[in-house]
Amino acid sequence: MSGISKEFIPIADLHSKSHVGKSVSIRGWVHRQRATKDFVFLVIRDSSGIIQCTVKSSSSHYKAADKALIESSVTLSGKLKEDKRAPTGYEIEVDDFHLVGKSDRFPIVKDQSTEFLLDVRHLWLRSQKMTAIMKVRSTVFAAIDEYFRKEGFYEFQPPIFTPAACEGGSTLFEVDYFGKKAYLSQSWQLYAEAAVSALEKIYTISPSFRAEKSRTTRHLTEYWHAEMEMAWAHLHDIEKVAEELVSHICQKVAKDRVKELELLGRDPEDLKKIKPPFPRITYTEALKLIKKDGMDVKWGKDLRTLEERAIAKHFDKPIIVTEYPKEIMAFYKPPKPGDEKVALCFDMLCPELGFEIIGASERDLDIERMKKYLKRQGDDPKHYEWYFDTRRYGAVPHGGFGLGVERVVAWLCKLEDIKDAIPFPRTMDRFSP
Repeated sequence: MSGISKEFIPIADLHSKSHVGKSVSIRGWVHRQRATKDFVFLVIRDSSGIIQCTVKSSSSHYKAADKALIESSVTLSGKLKEDKRAPTGYEIEVDDFHLVGKSDRFPIVKDQSTEFLLDVRHLWLRSQKMTAIMKVRSTVFAAIDEYFRKEGFYEFQPPIFTPAACEGGSTLFEVDYFGKKAYLSQSWQLYAEAAVSALEKIYTISPSFRAEKSRTTRHLTEYWHAEMEMAWAHLHDIEKVAEELVSHICQKVAKDRVKELELLGRDPEDLKKIKPPFPRITYTEALKLIKKDGMDVKWGKDLRTLEERAIAKHFDKPIIVTEYPKEIMAFYKPPKPGDEKVALCFDMLCPELGFEIIGASERDLDIERMKKYLKRQGDDPKHYEWYFDTRRYGAVPHGGFGLGVERVVAWLCKLEDIKDAIPFPRTMDRFSP
């Protein structure tokens, strides 16, 4: 363990000529190991990258290196040299080696099933793919914070335990709250509408919960929600913030995560092209668009994954779809003046994967109309009296949106399954590890 006191260099910093020919020290985990009678070849990884290291059979460290199975943690020192045969073009000739944490035989090998990798998610996180995704995810969170703070929004934290639904009672997680019924939050929205009359422009990044009995590749029961609410705002104001935010995320990820994106098969240049304005079409126009492709959807039905993908394939930027049928929308989404069949709302669909990444609307100011829709949905308006107070005392036009962080990460990282966009996914069938 004497090597612990040395000054260790992140592996990514060794991928330059400035350290060539010099003695360097690194620490990390064995990513690959192969032994011959003359050498032990080790590929060592840390959070920044990988590098090949060689231990000669004549070295006193040969036996220790030979016993260092995959995922053993080690520290080592040696001379850095260029070697075109090495994975990154550089190699360390080891002259000092310490086995810090011996590993049992690692259970993950090539071509394991998706379910097995979910069972051992606590270990699969160490893979290069998952490490790259988690770095992109971290940058997405940073970009969201950066954009909203730059635009003068205040961060506001919602409660997780709530007394009533926001998005419909069928997807509520009910919990016993000291003998009373409570629910895990579906969205911060109702509480944000209370705070917006104080702070005017607010945002949060918080977990949300939906008890959806769905086994699709685009749904999670617990996910992270980036939400905003803004006073004195109409739908076009909310659209502008939404497209600016998504563009800002794309630009930051393209700039800061080049290596990770390329490992995941995403060309950073694709994301640099995601800039406002985004195309806008109405729900009615969207149905006409996909009807040309042979997909006939009755007006009034919500759009499924199939329809959203059919719409998205016509665009190379996110698409803002407005004016969905009021009858299938949440109680707080108001009808459009002059056309009460449609709501003042929009969804943003991402290109390629084609699913919704943002849901948004203006908020209804008419208490009686909201009560009517709540009753129609089978909910009791008395649970929302505190919410109606926000209309009784100085209400102003306002609105906001929710962005599904995992869906954005899945899109940016070209993931086939949203479960890989979050460290430990929670679904209808899984809540461990």
